[in-house]
Amino acid sequence: MTEVLELRQYTLRPGRRDVLIDLFDRELVEPQEAVGMRVYGQFRDLDDGDRFVWFRGFPDMATRAEALGAFYGGPVWQEHRNTANATMIDSDDVLLLRPATPETGFDLPATRSDAEPSSLVTVTLYHLSPHAGDEFAGLFVREVAPLLADTGAPPLACLRTDPAENNFPALPIRTGENVFAWVAAFADQDAHHEHIRTLGRSTRWTHDLLPLLTKHLARGPEQLHLAPTARSLLR
Repeated sequence: MTEVLELRQYTLRPGRRDVLIDLFDRELVEPQEAVGMRVYGQFRDLDDGDRFVWFRGFPDMATRAEALGAFYGGPVWQEHRNTANATMIDSDDVLLLRPATPETGFDLPATRSDAEPSSLVTVTLYHLSPHAGDEFAGLFVREVAPLLADTGAPPLACLRTDPAENNFPALPIRTGENVFAWVAAFADQDAHHEHIRTLGRSTRWTHDLLPLLTKHLARGPEQLHLAPTARSLLR
């Protein structure tokens, strides 16, 4: 079971995203998984043509350090790193996360498709005040997640900041963060828009739950709108 996850957002050089995605999907998925990681999803950010977003996970922090050392010190990355790095401006926007509860991590198929999906994946990020994590997570999982499911967006995962120290400092992560994230998938853009409309008509959401969530926020939420690549498990 994955207990530690990274949400990685890369800013790329103009026009180079498909070069990186082609390389990543063809050469870099299985070699990472062979050393103990799980590559959950790779995406084009629909709001930024030069941004590549992906999730990967590890059973625990000790495995994370071992797996990252094995991959980035191994022959596959040594062969392809110059090509990959040449597409990137910045690869340091990384959140270290864990399931909000033992039941709210990803549960995805074991096998990958090679077909480009038409689905939309959203990642909603709530930036919380310093001590809001437990109360917010409990409220969300207990009260909000069922309503989201009823309005067409069952959360595929609910995640929160993992406060563990980065044990592979060659790859930076964002520090000083207190984030709650939930992930959903929709058949297409229209299905997402219908969910937004349905949720907006819910007085349970607008009058009851949204104010309770908002009081815990340090700033406004973000939502990533993501198109899965052909080999993304999360789709």
